[in-house]
Amino acid sequence: MKGFSLGVFVRGIAMGAADVVPGVSGGTVAFITGIYDQLIESLKACNLQALKLLFKSGPLACWEYINGGFLLSLVLGIAVSVASLARVISYGLEEHPLPLAALFFGLILASALIVFRQIPQSSRHLGWLLFGIVFAVVIGEIRPAEIAATPLSLFLSGALAICAMILPGISGSFILLLLGMYEPVIGAIKQFDIVSLLSFMAGCAVGLMLFVRLLSWLMHHHRLQLLASLTGILLGSLTIIWPWKLDAQGQLLAESLAPGWQNVLPWEYAHIADPKLLASSLIAVAGVFLVLVVEKIAKND
Repeated sequence: MKGFSLGVFVRGIAMGAADVVPGVSGGTVAFITGIYDQLIESLKACNLQALKLLFKSGPLACWEYINGGFLLSLVLGIAVSVASLARVISYGLEEHPLPLAALFFGLILASALIVFRQIPQSSRHLGWLLFGIVFAVVIGEIRPAEIAATPLSLFLSGALAICAMILPGISGSFILLLLGMYEPVIGAIKQFDIVSLLSFMAGCAVGLMLFVRLLSWLMHHHRLQLLASLTGILLGSLTIIWPWKLDAQGQLLAESLAPGWQNVLPWEYAHIADPKLLASSLIAVAGVFLVLVVEKIAKND
């Protein structure tokens, strides 16, 4: 029986930190660190067959079937990250938003290049690439809705957010932000609202179990088209994580990705505040190199 894996645990920490940032997906981290396929197949294995094995052959057989050591290591890493490192990320978003956004911009750009390298150079995949770009850009242009926080809306929000969380390119927290459910979910966590939390978690569970099956099928039957679409989504999501943003009135954002935000060029941003262009550019380049280094390490792991 495979047990705890330190390498997977560290990847989980990185995934958890990424998912805290609206616009960055933990699925992206899973992809560039080489565990995306294993993650999808392990989650897919959490099914009725696993439950039958539990009662028929015992916990060990069930554990092996669902790749329990991998999932446990990953979940522990995500949990530790959300409880600790995520606070550092949140602090960075408040105190140093431009350099942090530039870092994630570089990370996502390099991730897109890594995924693109896995696609044979053929014009027939160009359409799927463009589809992914348009999809992500359209999502980025949608502005937050106002939806009442009912058990049903929380359930549906959870189902959508978890799909985005596991899909490279768009983060689950950003989807919650667009749906107007980010604050209600955070509030439910702070107030320990059992009904709201159970509704949201049930939606996450249902959405995850259904979506991983779709992803698994696509990876086995239409892998190149899926990779081309994911590359497009990653490229399109760069509009979401673009560092220099102003609100609808052309002023600094009161909060990250506040309603009405718009991307501007650094020299336009300079009319309002210091764009920190040199520092942000260097950090973005460092992000690109970091991904390339992580990819090389993951290949040798």
